[in-house]
Amino acid sequence: MTLPALASSTRAELEALTVRFGQPAFRAGQLLDWVYKRYELDPDRMLNLPLKLRTELKSGLVCRSTRLERADCAADRTEKLLISLADGEAVEMAVIPAPKRLTFCLSTQAGCPVGCRFCASGAGGLKRNLTAAEIIEQLYHGIGRAGRLPDNIVFMGIGEGLLNFSRLATALDRITEPDYIGMSPRRVTVSTSGYVPGIYQLIELGKPFNLAVSLHAVDDITRAALIPDRLRCPLAEIRRACDDYEREIGRMVTFEYVLLAGINDRPAAAEKLAAWARRHHAKVNLIPYNAAVGGFKRPAEVDILRFRDILKKNGARVTLRLEKGAKIAAACGQLRAWQEKKDDHDSN
Repeated sequence: MTLPALASSTRAELEALTVRFGQPAFRAGQLLDWVYKRYELDPDRMLNLPLKLRTELKSGLVCRSTRLERADCAADRTEKLLISLADGEAVEMAVIPAPKRLTFCLSTQAGCPVGCRFCASGAGGLKRNLTAAEIIEQLYHGIGRAGRLPDNIVFMGIGEGLLNFSRLATALDRITEPDYIGMSPRRVTVSTSGYVPGIYQLIELGKPFNLAVSLHAVDDITRAALIPDRLRCPLAEIRRACDDYEREIGRMVTFEYVLLAGINDRPAAAEKLAAWARRHHAKVNLIPYNAAVGGFKRPAEVDILRFRDILKKNGARVTLRLEKGAKIAAACGQLRAWQEKKDDHDSN
């Protein structure tokens, strides 16, 4: 029998559990406070609970299923955490400080099924979906490093979260509902490679999450060279879904655009992207390529700035992502790929 996970348990589940263990109803409230307000998953630290209940919790629940395997810190204080899962798989999360905010970048899958040709996350394919508890435990590992809840959470780590929708939705509920962690949905960003059915599922949740859509091209031919066929949606369908998201949820969508030298960094592409940003009331987040796989190259600095300036000149709202953590393999999937190579070497 699979034991329930403490990190994703509902109030009703905790109430039923404490009743089963012969405890008064108020113990469920205490347990809820420990898990979702104090971010504690170790029953031995829940000192206002009776010893008997703490012991029963450890035998009746999976209290923590993940382990911090490695933490690499860059000069700018960005940290990349390698987190081991109970079955030997691993994922990454990042703790990203800035002068006025702290951001956590979380993963939703071990590996990625989309397989963007420039991305290390999907180089080995999808191993499996993460559970809601494994997603939430990443947040708690980050809190353990930073000492506090982040200001923002972005689901931009390993995996396509909208292809693990039910578990992602559960994690989003625990993160944003007042009974649980209680962060504002406006401080949570869900990123997608442009999986249109998942965008509509996100709309059905009815919460004002930020949506970031990875375009990476302004025509389907170029995009087909970057993203394999199986999970790639046509740009026209993606843009229509973005319009529907803004209309139904009331949040401006962000177009993510990884700049690749000689592929998608020409002035004509910048002009077309700017026109789309104006048409769809979207922001553009430019991401100069951080070398990982596939033989792609980062554009020269002059080409990066030219692309940005064309967007601005043509009326687009644009940010140029500041490079953080490059010296700690902070591109998604690189630290996990290092761990897989190490494991292969150690087993030989």
